[in-house]
Amino acid sequence: MSTKYFHHALKFRKEVCIGCSHCMNVCPTQAIRIREGKAELTDNYCVDCGKCYRACPVGAIIVEQDDFNQIFRYKQRVALIPSVLLAQFPEEISLTQVSSVLMELGFTHVYEVEHGAEVLKDLMREYINENGENKPLMSTFCPAIVRLIQVRFPTLIDHLVLLKAPLDVAAAYYNQKLIEEGYKAEDIGVFYITPCAAKIAAVKSPVGQEDSAITGVINMDFIFNKVYTAVKQGFIGRNSCQLPQLDPMKSCGVLWSATNGEASSMPGRTLAIDEISNVIEFLEQLENEENKDIDFLELRACDESCAGGILTSSNRFYTVERMKKRAASALKKEQEKNYRYAAPGPILQYKGFLEENIQVNKIQPRSMEKLDEDIAMAMKKMKRVHEIMEILPYVDCGLCGSPKCSSLAEDIVQGQAQIEQCIYVQKRLEQEGELSGKDSLELMQKIWGKEKFLQNTSKEAKK
Repeated sequence: MSTKYFHHALKFRKEVCIGCSHCMNVCPTQAIRIREGKAELTDNYCVDCGKCYRACPVGAIIVEQDDFNQIFRYKQRVALIPSVLLAQFPEEISLTQVSSVLMELGFTHVYEVEHGAEVLKDLMREYINENGENKPLMSTFCPAIVRLIQVRFPTLIDHLVLLKAPLDVAAAYYNQKLIEEGYKAEDIGVFYITPCAAKIAAVKSPVGQEDSAITGVINMDFIFNKVYTAVKQGFIGRNSCQLPQLDPMKSCGVLWSATNGEASSMPGRTLAIDEISNVIEFLEQLENEENKDIDFLELRACDESCAGGILTSSNRFYTVERMKKRAASALKKEQEKNYRYAAPGPILQYKGFLEENIQVNKIQPRSMEKLDEDIAMAMKKMKRVHEIMEILPYVDCGLCGSPKCSSLAEDIVQGQAQIEQCIYVQKRLEQEGELSGKDSLELMQKIWGKEKFLQNTSKEAKK
């Protein structure tokens, strides 16, 4: 594949990598190989789920972040925060305190992303009712899942709900709001505080959209440390007496990013599935014509959804518990007809404008199984893959530098590997006298790096 489909927020630092293969073994899309003793990413297979980031024992994989100081290029600086950010903190720390610190850091406005769900909820319900022939319809909230469907389940692409996520709705709303207040578009910077790498990638390379209304992305762990330190050391209000004006969050919005947050608001039979391995297992069954009587699927890449994002700092179960408590408190105020909570949110005043811009373009499949752009050549390559698989042992040991025997077969057909990399084939060829021990060693060194073999030889010599 010569065309690079996606921007990636996950970056591999080869100077740190020790070639341990932990990342390769956990990657759900088989996007990682080991070459010359270092992990290499196959760009068009990666969905930025972040499992490799968590698995790396030496910090060789990092998540890119926009320079925080770039916010000062703009006169109006909006921090878009997800409800999961507040839930990172102990309950005694309030949203007002968190928002105040954000303004101390330089933001002029703070707005919670899930207000976008107030607009989106009814539109999604209508979409599901009007597009029942494509059921089960699938949420596009999680960008890692959207990319997963593009590259691994392209036949399910028509099941995606073609509506923007709350993040994009909230960004469009606040941009328009400030413009109508008299600010110039070029003076407005909208920055999202993200709990995961996939949302960074989605902002930098949006799927189904030409561009994003979001100016930049700041990692949540960075902001959490800044805010928590400031609150604990009592720095709030030292530089400014300004307090943020915050719209009350609806109970459904608080939980929208949690597991079952979307599904519980949708009509018909719905299921909520989190953690990417669980999602893959379910979608494999769905491709095989199982589970067709479901109206809506909420699919999330992380365990406990956004609460389990790789850039969060708090235990995900405590985070969800805090979110549920906050949602229950909001619901109680709504039922008591507390004016601020029961009244329609200010974002709904822009409902017409947002509805005009909420549709996304048809999402294109980016199948990682496509061996060639030319169909005839792809068929020949697929036949060759099957022929190679008859020689390989089906043990998926990873010693060849590819995660599975099927991955090695595809790499061979694409000219990126050779069959002798398989340790079982090597031993077979050695027994038949077609490969020397020296040649076998050189092959292994090419995959895992000479250093590993030199270190082992040195240790044996000392015994």
